[in-house]
Amino acid sequence: MALGLLWLGLVLLGALQTQAQDSTPNLIPTPPLHRVPLQPDFQNELFQGKWYILGLAGKEIHKEKHSQLKMYTITYELNEDNSYNVTFVLPWIQRCDHWITTFLPSFQPGQFSLGNIERYPGIQSYTVQVVATDYNQVAMIFFKKAYKNQEFFMVTLYGRTKELTQELKENFISFAKALGLTDDHIIFPIPNGNHQLGRGEGPMGTVQA
Repeated sequence: MALGLLWLGLVLLGALQTQAQDSTPNLIPTPPLHRVPLQPDFQNELFQGKWYILGLAGKEIHKEKHSQLKMYTITYELNEDNSYNVTFVLPWIQRCDHWITTFLPSFQPGQFSLGNIERYPGIQSYTVQVVATDYNQVAMIFFKKAYKNQEFFMVTLYGRTKELTQELKENFISFAKALGLTDDHIIFPIPNGNHQLGRGEGPMGTVQA
């Protein structure tokens, strides 16, 4: 995993150094998509499958509110048209909820939009971009949405297992800060515990940009 982490860190941090210099603590600008790295030669078949959510960082993430968030999973199932059926499994105290949506491919491999967007009132656009991945261990995903004429963004750290090494954690923190986010906007979901997701939270709500 060490080689993959080194590559991941170099790609992400090198591309976003200017973004960090331009941001201020009280105003976190949403970076334009062309300034966010995109995984070269994205392989959609290799990316599909189950991922654990190891880290979350974004303008709508607040450590005080979400620090006890329980780890959840996301599974990508590739369709013939290169879209994905995406299934979230969200933990509650005594059950798990399944939430399914569709990510539609754009003209750039590794970039997707939300299918059936009219089902989500107030959301004007929603883009998912694979920043970097080695397919069999880790991935970094950038989410950007326009909601009621305001822009929000989030980055998510995926892992094929629940393991979160210190090196991977530090790389994710550095990448989030390169986007202008602070420690207050970065969390790492708990693999095991009894935290219940709050009503209104979920993949398209507070914990998913």
